[in-house]
Amino acid sequence: MSPDADRQPSDEPGRDLERNEEVAELVGRLSGGEDLDRAERGMLLGRLTGALAAGARQAATSGVGRGRWLAEVFESIAPRIPIRDLHTLQKHHPGLMGEELADKLVNTAANATTGVGAVGGALAAVELAAPPLLLTVPAQLVAETLVVSAVEVKLIAELHEVYGVQVPGSLTERAAQYVTSWARQRGINPLAPGSVTIALGVATKTALRNRLMRTLGRHLTTLGPFLTGAVAGGTLNRLATRKLANAVRQDLRRQRGLTPPPRELPE
Repeated sequence: MSPDADRQPSDEPGRDLERNEEVAELVGRLSGGEDLDRAERGMLLGRLTGALAAGARQAATSGVGRGRWLAEVFESIAPRIPIRDLHTLQKHHPGLMGEELADKLVNTAANATTGVGAVGGALAAVELAAPPLLLTVPAQLVAETLVVSAVEVKLIAELHEVYGVQVPGSLTERAAQYVTSWARQRGINPLAPGSVTIALGVATKTALRNRLMRTLGRHLTTLGPFLTGAVAGGTLNRLATRKLANAVRQDLRRQRGLTPPPRELPE
């Protein structure tokens, strides 16, 4: 008889599925909740950290590189990022359109990524005061990275709506294109050969891993002592989000033949 004959079937795949669903739900709420206050954002970020911790440990024990695992998680949740079409955006922001609506979206996204960095920094400061909890810090950094990345992908998608650049495909296909746009820090040109893909190729997966790891590295600042991590994390997130937005908006304006405004939003 095989030594594995009496081994009970593992329910790990089922737990993985439940965990992935929870991660996707929490990232969706954190990236789409413009009205979240600090306490609720901190609570959701804490839950996300807990949900990711087991996955991170499993990836480590199975030998999967952190960058590869992080990219796989982000790919899986990308279709769940709440993206609004132009009609919904104008309904949520009455009277705004064009550059003014784009400015509003950028400001909202920058405030959201600033808030994630600040909350994460504060959590890290508390954990540094209690050494046994340091084991949870890596999962917290992953949580911050996923949320900030999702906020920025959402921003990119909605800027395409504002500037009238229609990205074709199903929900999953459009999500892949917005993730590609985020990884490359460029707008999507549906008319350019090879610019629209239905899945992430090898080069794009590499670019995605690199972008996620750079974002993760930026969140190492939240491990600063006391509240210096909160200040640094929030500031760096805001600057990065505005820099990304300016680059994407320039691409979209060029596609539409639009004249840029006299001043870009400051980074």
